[in-house]
Amino acid sequence: MELVLVGGRILFSSFSNVIQKQLAGFGLHPYLIVVGTYYGLALLALPWVFWLPSGDVSFSFWWNIALASLFDVGGWLLLVLSLSRTDLSIFGPLNAYKVVASMLLALLFLHEVPSLQGLAGVAIIVGGSFLLMPAAKAGTARWQLLWRDKGVQARFASILLFSIGTLFLKGALLASDALTTLIFWCLSGLPMLLLANAVFGQSTLKQGVQELQQHPERVLVVGVTVFVMQYCTLVLLSQMLVAYALALFQMGMLLQVLLGYRIFREPHVIRRLLASLVMIAGSLLVLLT
Repeated sequence: MELVLVGGRILFSSFSNVIQKQLAGFGLHPYLIVVGTYYGLALLALPWVFWLPSGDVSFSFWWNIALASLFDVGGWLLLVLSLSRTDLSIFGPLNAYKVVASMLLALLFLHEVPSLQGLAGVAIIVGGSFLLMPAAKAGTARWQLLWRDKGVQARFASILLFSIGTLFLKGALLASDALTTLIFWCLSGLPMLLLANAVFGQSTLKQGVQELQQHPERVLVVGVTVFVMQYCTLVLLSQMLVAYALALFQMGMLLQVLLGYRIFREPHVIRRLLASLVMIAGSLLVLLT
């Protein structure tokens, strides 16, 4: 059963990223794409509210779900920004840095000192990520090409926010169950985004809604894919250690490299597949210590 959930999580996560990248290609602002994503999630989640025992959950659940949603909304905004500015076949493998972020968070907040094997894994992940980029021009190293890329920077920031959000999702799961956590996570994001609309202005949102209405099928499919992906994630987190779940999720980067090549005609597919294999090896070295 776990392998089915892992496979579902990988497939639906990858396809949601493809559609979000396509929407970005149509010129939609990342904020509007994330609003459309959470709008679809809210439509799917709302009917479930009447069958859930929301009155029986503790304050701890509501606290954790609010914080998880806050960090995840920020993570989605940066994720879609990254998709709009960099190749899917670069974006996908960078997911291995989630392992590095988890190690740093454990060091800062849990005072867990990484082992030599863990540090070696981090070095392999970082080295493998440099292979994602083409050969550097004279005077410019590959690491500079990678870390100076605005899309890559947005991806790193989204990974950090999602990693923090996962900690609170785990807390919500401990106080409830996967379905209850999913439904209220889905419903929490849209109000937060609408409050944040003050930064962009009401006219921008009205115009953006009109732009979203030109792509109703894609918006609906994004909502469905993220809904199923998040359910698979939550069930796995409730049944497995976070480290093992993250290790299995790394396999998705190979699919995203292939989808980037097939759908968006992105170059350097062989090198990026090899880089992904190197980064997967580094991730496993860190997570399975």
